[in-house]
Amino acid sequence: MTHQPGTEPYDVLVVGGSGVDTVVRVPTLPVPAADSLPVAPIREYAGHTGTGVALGCAALGLRTGFVDFLGDDPQGALVRERLAGSGVDFRPLISPHGTRRAVNLVAPDGRRTSLHDARDPLDLRMPPEHYLPALRRARHVHLSITHFARFLYDDIAALGLPVSTDLHDWDGLTCHHKEFAFRSDLVFLSTAGAGERIGAVMREILREGRASAVIATAGAGGAYLLTPEDRTPRHIPTAVPPGPVVDSNGAGDAFTSGFLHGHLAGLEFGECARRGALAGAHACVAHGTHSAPLDAEALAAADGKPEAGAADTVPA
Repeated sequence: MTHQPGTEPYDVLVVGGSGVDTVVRVPTLPVPAADSLPVAPIREYAGHTGTGVALGCAALGLRTGFVDFLGDDPQGALVRERLAGSGVDFRPLISPHGTRRAVNLVAPDGRRTSLHDARDPLDLRMPPEHYLPALRRARHVHLSITHFARFLYDDIAALGLPVSTDLHDWDGLTCHHKEFAFRSDLVFLSTAGAGERIGAVMREILREGRASAVIATAGAGGAYLLTPEDRTPRHIPTAVPPGPVVDSNGAGDAFTSGFLHGHLAGLEFGECARRGALAGAHACVAHGTHSAPLDAEALAAADGKPEAGAADTVPA
């Protein structure tokens, strides 16, 4: 089939989640109480979760679309500049509320604490005439948990499209995340919010929602995969990083893009999670956010290398 320019199908359409990260490299976390603290040069990067998933998918060779709100401000210009030439078809709408921001404190071992703003008002809506043409071109939709994105679920369902989401550090209780958790086919989250309850949270997502797989990332501890066929979550070992770990910003988004790359190729969920682990490990050796996503050539080179560490205790 021949497509007119601007109508080619997307393998993945990412909705929401653009912004700018200000990365501050601190000597330790938590930061000690002090009036002032000398740090390394502070830098800004096009960041946030939607940007990371979109860049990661495009770097792996997936045809990637991205719709969101963006401010008409210097931060918005930074996001546009980063996405230009990346292979991501970015189609933003101007938001009068400005580009989303975050300040990420990064320790020498790569651990981070993110202070993110929530500037989008609850009544912000993306007009259907902006997102529907993009939805109609998509094989798969990835929704960031920005509030406006939840209002696309009905149209996604009407088109029969599979959808994924990342709940980040959801504790299993906060109401904002529940619609995303229960209306998505693939659900990603981290173990940070629920802690020892993560196994129960994963099972609730399967029981109450429509997910065919729930994936919980645990940083250096690897990840956990739960499907309706599993009695307990399967442990996915972390991959060996290709260099020293310097910054974990964007590692979870890289994991998601690696997983989706495998999923859209028809691979079994365990192999998808292994590709996610490879992409996440790769992200940790680069300073900044989404500055050097894993590409298809690097994925092929990393595939087949040994995994790091033995299985941690599987969450109950």
